[in-house]
Amino acid sequence: MSGEAEELFIGSIDQGTTSTRFIIYDHNAKPVASHQVEFTQFFPQAGWVEHDPMEILQSVRVCMAKALDKATAAGYNVDAGLRAIGLTNQRETTVVWSRSTGLPLYNAIVWMDARTSAICHRLIKQLPGGRDHFVPSCGLPISTYFSAFKLLWLIENVDGIGDAIRSGDAMFGTIDTWMIWNLTGGCGAFNRDEKPVLGLHVTDCCNASRTMLMNLRTLQWDSATLETLGISPNILPKIISNSETVGMIANGWPTSGIPIAGCLGDQHAAMLGHLCRKGEAKSTYGTGAFILLNTGEEIVKSSHGLLTTISYKLGSEAPTNYALEGSIAIAGAAVQWLRDGLGIIHTAAEIEEMAEMVDNSGGVYFVPAFNGLFAPWWRDDARGACVGMTAFSSKYHIARAVLESMCFQVNDVLSSMHSDAWDGGEVKSKQGEFLLRVDGGATANNLLMQIQADLLGSPVARPTDIETSALGAAYAAGLAIGVWTEEWIFGSGHEEKHTIFHPELSEEVRKRRTESWHKAVSRTFDLADL
Repeated sequence: MSGEAEELFIGSIDQGTTSTRFIIYDHNAKPVASHQVEFTQFFPQAGWVEHDPMEILQSVRVCMAKALDKATAAGYNVDAGLRAIGLTNQRETTVVWSRSTGLPLYNAIVWMDARTSAICHRLIKQLPGGRDHFVPSCGLPISTYFSAFKLLWLIENVDGIGDAIRSGDAMFGTIDTWMIWNLTGGCGAFNRDEKPVLGLHVTDCCNASRTMLMNLRTLQWDSATLETLGISPNILPKIISNSETVGMIANGWPTSGIPIAGCLGDQHAAMLGHLCRKGEAKSTYGTGAFILLNTGEEIVKSSHGLLTTISYKLGSEAPTNYALEGSIAIAGAAVQWLRDGLGIIHTAAEIEEMAEMVDNSGGVYFVPAFNGLFAPWWRDDARGACVGMTAFSSKYHIARAVLESMCFQVNDVLSSMHSDAWDGGEVKSKQGEFLLRVDGGATANNLLMQIQADLLGSPVARPTDIETSALGAAYAAGLAIGVWTEEWIFGSGHEEKHTIFHPELSEEVRKRRTESWHKAVSRTFDLADL
């Protein structure tokens, strides 16, 4: 670690699906100040979800300024000590913008948006490999989830985008690319020396792996895939590693002159924040839920509905760590729906108290397939269902069933991971048990974590700092500029304290409840045309 430790700070932009935050960490990777801002969710049609890319930029600006003010007010000399910025973001969300004006040519299409269903079905029928046609190159099945099909929809449906691509004016990127391009100058800004600069058009290998357009082995855009889909390579950003100096933040931003030195998609950043090495897994509970298992330098193909992706690559010359991932579209978003859609609760935190009013869900099962089901089912024809209700059922049973739905979905993914990769490779705790590392806002709910341990049949470990995505981005940035070393980051000396939740449910009850859950899931299939 560098000297003058007390003066060193790393900033982290965490741009999520419903909010943006900026967190400032000290030399021990402990947060000293933060600020968070929610932004607008647009739902133009059923199954469509959009964000305003300009509003996202403004949220970043506000969070930076407010967090810096808070740190200064608390007595930290961040003006002198801020060394680098790490960045982590909601993945797959797609933006196309004008190189000349800097303005988006359409709203950002969010990762959970299902409008590309017709495009996906068309390609599945046309391509010889069907749904798995691109799996050998990118590790992903054809699904509404991924950026490539959102880009195709924009090209086919938004006036002017095709012309902008042909003229060389269009730029494509996920949210990391959009932010970095604007932070480093956009279509024209100045640096601290008043020299003109233009924005850098880059993405990291983790975010690139979620577009379906990157080859997992070469970490470059796959020319065969681009040709098949008719996507011009000229609109694509340069692919970089997760930990390297990208460029300086331009004038006009609260942190101008500070280097961006780390970039990872949120789930990959959480893997790093949890210090997950080969054989270790984490689950993030946010708008959706995302379970990743680090498979080391080995690319593991799933035969149980999982995605093959990247864990992290900590430097341009560093080895690439790969992962198996199970993505769940609706987790915390179901709690938001109880609050905003049904009005059963007034705040998200109330669900824990409400669910604790009953000992179990009373035979009620809630399957939140609002926009279809992701891993391991991959059913875009599924729709949400609440089954098993009787006159005895109450809002308390429904609240508990919503919490249980998150845990059942995580169990389904972990079961698939066991089948794919863990025979002989599972890393267990000192007590000889598999340990699930967890993070995300919903993990503050103690009942949710206990239900997860009960239904999983294994302990669940929650760190004191549950914002591990932001922490992972900070680690990557600090590593790139030499504030921290890889040995220190992965060393045991500074590891977070954990709260461990142990299972209390019998194996017989756990098995019976899982079978009932699968029966409820099957009832959601083939409902898209209702």
